[in-house]
Amino acid sequence: MRMLASLLTIAAQLAAGLLVLALLVWLLQPKLLFRPFPEMIGDPSHWGMDYENVWLTTADGVRLHGWLLRAQPPFAQQRRASPHTLLFLHGNAGNISHRGASLAIFAELGLDVLIIDYRGYGQSEGRPSEIGLYQDARAAWDWLTQARGVAPADIVVFGRSLGGAVAAELAAQVQPGALIVECSFANLDAMAKLHYPLLTRLVPLRYHFPAADHLRQVQAPVLVLHSPDDQVVPYDQGRGLFAAANEPKRFVDLTGGHNEGFLDSQPHYQRALGDFLDWRPTP
Repeated sequence: MRMLASLLTIAAQLAAGLLVLALLVWLLQPKLLFRPFPEMIGDPSHWGMDYENVWLTTADGVRLHGWLLRAQPPFAQQRRASPHTLLFLHGNAGNISHRGASLAIFAELGLDVLIIDYRGYGQSEGRPSEIGLYQDARAAWDWLTQARGVAPADIVVFGRSLGGAVAAELAAQVQPGALIVECSFANLDAMAKLHYPLLTRLVPLRYHFPAADHLRQVQAPVLVLHSPDDQVVPYDQGRGLFAAANEPKRFVDLTGGHNEGFLDSQPHYQRALGDFLDWRPTP
């Protein structure tokens, strides 16, 4: 009887320990997924670009910071008729000041660009969450279409990594001129099972970001880019996104890792973006 009592005590202690661990992991999920940097390391003026500081307010009252960059000479002369404005939704780490290399590429494509920091990133208020990021993207869209009067057909929504899931959700709700998804995942559940296989069996996910489900609802032309060398988001996740997208659509292979693939793939990368924007068949 004493041995049975001891075993039951140990079992109860283990169960309590697992419960505490599960609760801890549940509470820590935002820190595992979202990695915002509050400090700005520069602004477009440091990279020789003219820009305008933009402040937005989301539907739930959160104040967001972003930049609007206009196409400048000599690249403005190759400005595309439509879509000519790019809404850029970045990945899960850093802030907009870490996206100078991407902004330079967009400038060379002759695009106006609105880039925003999600809630909790950079100078934006609040704390990030899945619903919150969706609201942030919608606030940026509304600012472009309502405050600035940009026609929806003139906007290309671009999302990289986590931003690809946010971009897919936005494009499913609105009707942009085009959608570009780079190095993103079909759904966060699959990514969690890959990187945290044990924890996903113990703790339910707080966030899901079902990008493929949202992509099935998008009616705009879609470009998906992904690298077989990506060690963060597997290549098959990108292929899954492409399979979920409606026609017309294109897939472009990149080279290099998750964070530097767009640079390692130059000039192929920039040409692929330009070709897609010039292609734009009618859905």
